[in-house]
This record gives sequence, structure tokens and C-alpha cells, in this order.
Amino acid sequence: MLKKKAKYKVAVAGATGAVGREMLEILEERSFPVSELVPLASERSEGERLDFRGKSVIVRRLSKESFEGVDLALFSAGGERSLEFAPAAVKAGAVVIDNSSAFRMDPQVPLVVPEVNAPAAGRHRGIIANPNCSTIALVVALKPIHDAVKIKRVVVTTFQSVSGTGKKAIDELAQQTVALLNFRDVETKVYPHQIAFNCLPHIDAFLENGYTKEEMKMVNEAKKIMEDDSLRVTATAVRVPVFRCHSESVNIETEKKISANEVRALLSAAPGIVVFDDPKKNLYPLAIDTAGKDDTYVGRIREDESVANGINLWIVSDNLRKGAALNAVQIAELLIK
Repeated sequence: MLKKKAKYKVAVAGATGAVGREMLEILEERSFPVSELVPLASERSEGERLDFRGKSVIVRRLSKESFEGVDLALFSAGGERSLEFAPAAVKAGAVVIDNSSAFRMDPQVPLVVPEVNAPAAGRHRGIIANPNCSTIALVVALKPIHDAVKIKRVVVTTFQSVSGTGKKAIDELAQQTVALLNFRDVETKVYPHQIAFNCLPHIDAFLENGYTKEEMKMVNEAKKIMEDDSLRVTATAVRVPVFRCHSESVNIETEKKISANEVRALLSAAPGIVVFDDPKKNLYPLAIDTAGKDDTYVGRIREDESVANGINLWIVSDNLRKGAALNAVQIAELLIK
């Protein structure tokens, strides 16, 4: 845990990126006790100014010397930079919460979602990993059901927004949409195919087993967070022409029978979840309604009639908030408690 203080010197590596900016906003919103903010980024962003608590803060260049006196370092600068600079931050005395995939499957590094496995944060050795955005939304919803009736198998298909790739992808979707509506040819730079008015069953690189890295992240991370290697998970990850928020269609098979109403009751009482489920009134979670929200929204809860003990869920979560920045700040809040 962090040494108990009234306030903490906090560095944010990747501060000018979409998640980094969200981290600054959430630190301010939740009144995290920051004595000094150290925004860090690549040389391209050095010297930029960011607003934090009504003041303008100058972005510094990320280096191994950036962490002197830093208590807590939030990283969202990509896996390569995390591998290069996170150990330096730990050596300087900081606790690192890393948003990349660099340390997630390291057995020495806790992989934490506070609503699911908060005690794991206390077992850190200087670095705590923030899970994949789609994994976070999934396990928040799985945890109460798993505790009640033990989940045997999960089949998940994700519908992931372009903000999961970053600002260039957001710009590409906007530009392609404008071009197509004006009967012009589109330019494809970020993705291998046109993303506007299209769905790409391809997120991250393909592996030898036919799955993508994104899909296997969900499989492996879910088991680690739930602390159950017997849990069987299979995933298909799809990029869709939505700017913000990831959605997931989830099919669950449990050891014991549980009804849809019982699932609604469990999830309604669970931390970090909003059950939004009244199909007769056309009420179910939507990306456009979930953007900017902290909670994970769950709807379309129904029994799978093709198996004895099956449940279907529809999950929507803001990938920049709970899927990244908010979860990291919540881990930091665990540490200071």
C-alpha cells in the first residue's frame, strides 16, 4: 500500500491521450488527494498545457527521471513505454497502476477490478495492472452470478467502439462518414478496412489459434481476475462504427439453475452495476446513453432455452471511464484506504 499521507504526488504517463485526459478529469471529479500533478507524455506533446483543478499544468517529457518524489504513477502510454518506464517509477518509490497489457498476465502483478477482487491490490510489488476494457465490463457482471451459482462457461461477443483504438481512429471514423455521405472515396489508415458503416471482426493481431490478441486477453484475464482457472471463456471481438462505449453479448452457463429474475436481483444489488432492462418499453443499455457514465449497464437478461442452466446478458460500459481511467483511479483509492 501507499504510505499514508494527506495528499499524494501523482504522475500520469500518457496524459495527453484519450485515457490520460480522462484520468485527469476523474481525479478531479472524485477529489483524489493530489498534492502535485505531473503530466507526462512523449516529446511530441512536451510543453502542452492541460487544465487540472482550474490551473494550467505543463506536460513534461516521459523519462526514467520523471518520477522523483512521485507517490503514485498512472500509466496509459502503451505497453512498450510501460515496460521501459514503469520499473523506473517503482525504483523511485512510486506505485504504478498500468493500463496497458504489459504486466497483466505476470503472476507477480495483481490484475484488479475493485468490485471483483479488491484484496488482490494489497498483494502488489510496486505494479498493479488495469485489465482490458472489455474484460472489466464482463467480470463486473459475472462476479455476482459466479458467487451465487458458479459459472462454468462464458461465450462473449464484443461490439467495441473506435475510441478503444485512440484519437486517430475516432478521427478516421468521422472523416470516412463525412466522405461517404458526400459520395467521396474513403481513406483507410488506422484499420485494415473501412470502419464507417461497417463491422470488423478483427481487433489486434491474429494468433496461431485463429483468435486475436484482444479475444485471448478476455479469456485469460477473466480467469485471473475471477481467480478460477476452471472457468471456460471464449470470445469474438468486433470493432463497430461507434465513437464511444463498448457493448457485449454474453451467454453464461452455470452449475446450478438461476432464473432471469434472480439474476436481475443479484445484479441490481451489486456495486458498479445498473440493471436497465424493460424490453416491452424498449429499455435496454445503449452506447449513446452510457457514454460518460461510471457504472456498467446490464439488460436483455433472459434465460437461454437451449441449455439447462443458461443466461443471456447485454452489457454496455464506457470504455474510457470504467474500462480504463475510472478503474485505475478506483484502484488508487483502494491503495490510499
